[in-house]
Amino acid sequence: MKKIFTLLALASVTLVATAQKATSSNPVKNDPEAKKVLDAVSAKFKTYKTPQATFTYKVENAQGKAMSTKKGTVTMKGNKYRVNIPGMEIFSDGKTNWNLDQSANEVTIKDVDAGAGEISPQKLFTNFYDKDFLYKLNGEKKEAGKTLQEIELTPTNKNRPYHKVYLLIDKATKTFYSARILEKNGTRYSYTINTFKPGATVSDAEFVFNKAKYPGVEIVDLR
Repeated sequence: MKKIFTLLALASVTLVATAQKATSSNPVKNDPEAKKVLDAVSAKFKTYKTPQATFTYKVENAQGKAMSTKKGTVTMKGNKYRVNIPGMEIFSDGKTNWNLDQSANEVTIKDVDAGAGEISPQKLFTNFYDKDFLYKLNGEKKEAGKTLQEIELTPTNKNRPYHKVYLLIDKATKTFYSARILEKNGTRYSYTINTFKPGATVSDAEFVFNKAKYPGVEIVDLR
């Protein structure tokens, strides 16, 4: 549960694109072809008002053995989002995150930290890559009847718990298909988009935790 929160819940802001600057000690340049693909995905996503997606979340060990698989939904509106996964709900109104662990009947409250460098739903769909990663286009592959372009991301901050992120982009539609995150300890986390709706109907209240709807829940406020 903690890893789902890490991947989907923190730092849920849409970053403004800035060119990745290489340092003199590490003159690594980003792949311009990868940037074209990522920019196209970002530009298309920004035209959606209230996107909603269903996804499959998978955890694998270092040997590639599946440890768990869950299906969930994510709804976004500006810098707000809500994630539903069996046993967990995550709410964010852009300023505050509520992480509800249903098995423990406990909700943890934190401030959104825009500088945390974590991977949130909005970041995966928009142009976070220019600030936080070096990137390159690895080529194309076929999956589920689609032609997918693989983008390899390497975090510029070496203190991150993950060392690689692989994105698969649907070449025909210029939309995000899946992400795979490789942690330094060997664990792999991935999620694949199953369905996508660009304009769901949802009110702002849906992105805020309402205690009245969860009687008896224990609140752990870490703000």
